[in-house]
Amino acid sequence: MQSLIMAIVGVLMMVLGYFLYSKFLSKRVYKLDPAYETPAHKYRDGIDYVPANKWVLWGHHFTSVAGAAPIVGPAVAVIWGWLPAFLWVTLGTVFFAGMHDMGALWASARHKGRSIGTLSGRYIGGSGRILFLVVIFFLLLMVNAVFAVVIADLLISTPTAVIPTWGAIAVALLIGQAIYRMKWNLALVSVVGVAVLYGLIILGDIFPIVLPETILGMSSAAFWIIVLFLYAGVASLLPVWMLLQPRDYINGLQLFVGLGLLYLAIFISNPTVVAPAINHNVPEGTPGIMPLLFVTVACGAISGFHGVVASGTSSKQLNNENDARLVGYFGAVGEGLLALGTIVATTSGFATLAAWEEVYSAFNEGGAAAFVQAGGGILNAGLAIPESLSATILATMAVLFAATTMDTGVRLQRFVTAEIFELFNIKLNVFMSTLVVLLTGFALAFSAGGDGRGGMIIWPLFGTTNQLLAALTMSILVVILLRTKRPVWPVLIPLIFVFFVSMYAAIIQLGTFIAEGNWLLVVIDAIILMAAVWVVLAAVSSMVRTRNQPLDLDEQMEDISAGSSV
Repeated sequence: MQSLIMAIVGVLMMVLGYFLYSKFLSKRVYKLDPAYETPAHKYRDGIDYVPANKWVLWGHHFTSVAGAAPIVGPAVAVIWGWLPAFLWVTLGTVFFAGMHDMGALWASARHKGRSIGTLSGRYIGGSGRILFLVVIFFLLLMVNAVFAVVIADLLISTPTAVIPTWGAIAVALLIGQAIYRMKWNLALVSVVGVAVLYGLIILGDIFPIVLPETILGMSSAAFWIIVLFLYAGVASLLPVWMLLQPRDYINGLQLFVGLGLLYLAIFISNPTVVAPAINHNVPEGTPGIMPLLFVTVACGAISGFHGVVASGTSSKQLNNENDARLVGYFGAVGEGLLALGTIVATTSGFATLAAWEEVYSAFNEGGAAAFVQAGGGILNAGLAIPESLSATILATMAVLFAATTMDTGVRLQRFVTAEIFELFNIKLNVFMSTLVVLLTGFALAFSAGGDGRGGMIIWPLFGTTNQLLAALTMSILVVILLRTKRPVWPVLIPLIFVFFVSMYAAIIQLGTFIAEGNWLLVVIDAIILMAAVWVVLAAVSSMVRTRNQPLDLDEQMEDISAGSSV
């Protein structure tokens, strides 16, 4: 099979999903109301609540949710063959991810920009809220600790990506000033910003920065991880317009340019897909495709982390409720396109089936490195970009995706930490909650020695926890839709599927952890399993109890009834 056919079919499915299915969701299910006063206007504070241009907000949301996972997950999952991963990414993006992300954004915007964890308390009770927040906290801890490792590894393996990675921060700070203080034209800022970023990529390719093996008594990886956490902590305290929003926006444009180059190279070179459609000769020790495919490819098909971002930062910047369609659904499409590009690259970027099998000699042997290697070969073949520069472009893409997600993840974990402490009548200011986030992140990162890679200990649980959180988010959406007499099937069917496959995966993993004697993962997996079951049972009880009841307004919450513009 030619890779061009796979790419065209996949892109066409996602484009049709945006123009047709997202329109149905926005008009019939969520009933977006342009007259509704969003929290960004009603509670504007210049720090977290800031109305944003819909394209700027889309850039923030897209790059925040599209971390390294939509590269790593699909690049690992193709070990079962390209067809299962392709179908899950395309169908998942259209019918699962876009619906989930737009719904979480809409629900939060209709509730003062509150997090999905807070909404769980409103609709399924206080105990459900506590357990929901526990799942979110664990997920964010995994994201921050693991993405720090992913970024550090890429900066070490591809030192040409160091200059563009850190130079992007300076570019973002200048863009924030240009847009909000100097009121420059957005199109001009966008063109200049992307040009400067690609100039930094070329500069980085010429001047790679290689750290010594030991710095201040620690490994270079540990040094990068500490620097990344400290940077993310500082970034989380700055107003969103100053760094987070412009950094995500300009990175989003740069990343779409990178994706465009990859797809253009595929179109020109049209490499043959050498990987089998369904791999019947998987390496020994590879787990079964069911249900592991659906949690290995989490981001790129549907991701609970997206709901945390949508309700944590994006909902507080929504200028008009209609923008939720572009920001939420199209943000999911952007991540789906990245996952699709990864599948095409990692199945057709090798010369022969034997070369592909050499890379995929064991489960988890793919990942970001396979994407950079295979994608670099396609860029070189299709666009004649030198191999070193091709690798720099793709490595920088992966690093910036992971870095923007980590930026947002630390800020979100600060919000969640404050919420958890409030449950015990302890109020933390932003500095104390940020300190708690950094200390827990450092504790996990350095729990397995001095190299800072301790976060990888709980990585096996990331996909499962991520999908369980998506199911929990959808359960809240179903309750809200029932309470407001809106169609629930577009949410309920994906909820049932995702919940059962992720629970199945969590149970399988629990048995594996017990057999391996990995008691830390046994405890964490058991806690997440029990919390997820409790929340879903509480949600089902709420669905049954409130299906025929009128909307019971709460003075602390916004009216979410159809057509309301309170």
